[in-house]
Amino acid sequence: MPKGSGKVLAQNRKASYDFSILDTVEAGVVLQGTEIKSIRAGRINLKDGYAKIQNGEIYLHNVHISPYEQGNQFNHDPLRTRKLLMHKKQIMRLLGETKSSGNTLIPLKVYLKDGYAKVLIGLAKGKKKYDKREDLKRKDQKRELDRALRSR
Repeated sequence: MPKGSGKVLAQNRKASYDFSILDTVEAGVVLQGTEIKSIRAGRINLKDGYAKIQNGEIYLHNVHISPYEQGNQFNHDPLRTRKLLMHKKQIMRLLGETKSSGNTLIPLKVYLKDGYAKVLIGLAKGKKKYDKREDLKRKDQKRELDRALRSR
């Protein structure tokens, strides 16, 4: 199964607007207790999330997973830092690319693959305002062209 495929549970739609995505990497997520049940219910928010490399390990910050409603005392902190599972070579490559040229790591989507929750991490570079306007113009032109071709 190719990376990024599976049952998509959450997607960061704002990421492609705010960032230009240079590369993507698939990573597993270390979850506690009832977190997987909340994720399967689609109660996850990636909007403000980012990944950070610390001590040779990669962590997911600021991703909100709502507490499971039937979880009572076994619930978790919704905004806790979660460890991501990747090969050491992949982490070192990402570390080099983020240190050198002002790139950042952002979660693009969360999906189920063979029963495990996976996160698609994007190596991204922030867009300026004029870049965002250019993308919107290009998107509008493409939409108008598609409409014209469809009406023929």
